[in-house]
Amino acid sequence: MKKVSMLLLCTLLFITGCVQDSNDEEVLQNDDTKEETSIVPSYQLSDENYRMILPYKTSAARGVIGNQIANRVDIDEMEEGLRRLSKEVFDPEELYFQEGQYLTSDMIYTWIDELNPKVKEGADEETYQENPRYLSHILEQNYMRHNEDQSVGLAGISLGIAMKSVYRFQTEVGGPYFYKDIPKDEMLSQANEIAHSILQEIRQMEGLGDVPIMIGIYQEEEQASPVPGNFVAKANVPGGSTSIDDWESVNEENILFPSDEGREKYYDDHEIVSSFGNEIAKFFPNYVGLMGEGFYIDEELQKLTIEIPIEFYGKAEVLGFTQYAYGLVQDMFPNYYDLEVNIKTSQQMESLIYRNAGDESPTVHVYD
Repeated sequence: MKKVSMLLLCTLLFITGCVQDSNDEEVLQNDDTKEETSIVPSYQLSDENYRMILPYKTSAARGVIGNQIANRVDIDEMEEGLRRLSKEVFDPEELYFQEGQYLTSDMIYTWIDELNPKVKEGADEETYQENPRYLSHILEQNYMRHNEDQSVGLAGISLGIAMKSVYRFQTEVGGPYFYKDIPKDEMLSQANEIAHSILQEIRQMEGLGDVPIMIGIYQEEEQASPVPGNFVAKANVPGGSTSIDDWESVNEENILFPSDEGREKYYDDHEIVSSFGNEIAKFFPNYVGLMGEGFYIDEELQKLTIEIPIEFYGKAEVLGFTQYAYGLVQDMFPNYYDLEVNIKTSQQMESLIYRNAGDESPTVHVYD
């Protein structure tokens, strides 16, 4: 397996080197103050992934999302989910991805403060309950077009607006935390007003008056949730428009397995994951349980990710366990969705079993 891994790595490096040497194009990219020479990659990893302009530009609001969204799984899902929704509007075969370059950290912090209800310092619990902070973050992504004159220009913007499902607060520093559940309809009503306000601000920014904008509303999960929230609504705003005429529901969800919610909503998938865990427990005494996360669109499973924490006492155990789990995956899980099984100890990842939707057999990687 080590030899296979090294071969794959060398092959990838060789391909990457060839692409950069012979096929990439240098282009001029304009910003507000200067022209910069950038590299437009000729190849993409797959038809579903955006190519990225090099050198890679980090976001103008880098780091803000980590300060504003407490749950790491929500951060990852919001970023990936916004790119996923963007593919329906901004074609990955024609356009290039770039992190947001227009909304700065100061702008986002200011908008978050202005667009949330104000509560005076020293207010009581009831006042906080009646005035929750709905808005957590505003995420910007840019989609670029390679023009015929060898320049790169902005073709569209995607905005993700992160809204809380649970408001967590203190009435005094060092005091206990209180919680308020925010109903989805209340959250959506507030998100609509917030989105309109942000759109008005963006349309007044230089160069953004006529750019198409896709807006997605992301509903966070509570801070301690092992699975992320999801996008619940989206809207496309044509270039030049200053209003959002209609919202479209987004039917996505991330489900924890095993769980009461998983059993109730997706019984068959819940039973497969539970049976998988039971089969592992029969033969490996160090097994303590697993956690599965199912990602659904329109109630159809798209990807199932399973994490198996287990302690090993040597590489032979890792190989034996991985081989056994591989056989169970082959026998128990249908292949109409992506599947990823991560086997890890408390110190590190040990092995990975994955299978893309439609593949007959999984692929295995054992880490050094």
